[in-house]
Amino acid sequence: MPRPTTEELEILFRIAYAVRHTVRQSGATPHRGEIVAIGAAGSPTEELDRIAEAQVLSSLEEEGVDWNVLSEEAGFVQRGGSRLLVVDPVDGSHNALRGFPMSTVSLALGQSTLGDIDVGVVHNLDNGVTHWAERGHGAFRDGHRLRTRTWEARSELFCVNLGRHSTPRAAHLAEKGRRVRSLGCASLELAMVAQGSADAYFFENDNEGRNLRVTDIAAAYLVVREAGGGITDALQHSLESFALNLDQRTSVFAWGDPSFARHAVSEGYL
Repeated sequence: MPRPTTEELEILFRIAYAVRHTVRQSGATPHRGEIVAIGAAGSPTEELDRIAEAQVLSSLEEEGVDWNVLSEEAGFVQRGGSRLLVVDPVDGSHNALRGFPMSTVSLALGQSTLGDIDVGVVHNLDNGVTHWAERGHGAFRDGHRLRTRTWEARSELFCVNLGRHSTPRAAHLAEKGRRVRSLGCASLELAMVAQGSADAYFFENDNEGRNLRVTDIAAAYLVVREAGGGITDALQHSLESFALNLDQRTSVFAWGDPSFARHAVSEGYL
């Protein structure tokens, strides 16, 4: 499989910028939170998601690329290509609809599994910050190389999904951190691990059907790995062979420093 070219990365940047522009313009739309359909993954599709997804597909046409698309809303879109663009048009859509400034567009280019994602872009729809990575060539935040944080015991900051459906394991890990954040945007929280702002990210709900889809994590998965971190499911099973489709969901445990991951497991944090 060829390494992604700079041209491919630039295409993803242009798509991300176009989505942000479209989403920001939609702020004046009175029905942007209206549910208009049920998406391919079985979740309600809100007007904001539909607008953002339409912009992704329109941008691909303008760019003249034949990449197939896997999106949370439209599902699999056959466009005649051999590459697959995994898209979450608005990750953190509930945040966006509530005016909470934590949402992104997530774009990952690969073929069939998380392990063969070649390039990932996570673009913050609120402040325009962009995290990206190319497999084997590092991870970056607005052009600056990313490195995960060295673990310092008793000074941890964790991003943990909390709420009525989170598991006791999530609550137990949260109790072990000096500080805990629950931002409601998986791609952004994973990016926080990659840039060293957080030591770990944990997401596990009490029903498999409420866990994360590949569209939520594909781009950030590569960013974390290329920044020096690791990512598995909540039971420490590899996600390398996790399929690029909407049929499965997964819990997530991501860390910056491998020594913290070993400590968390040995001390029964998880």
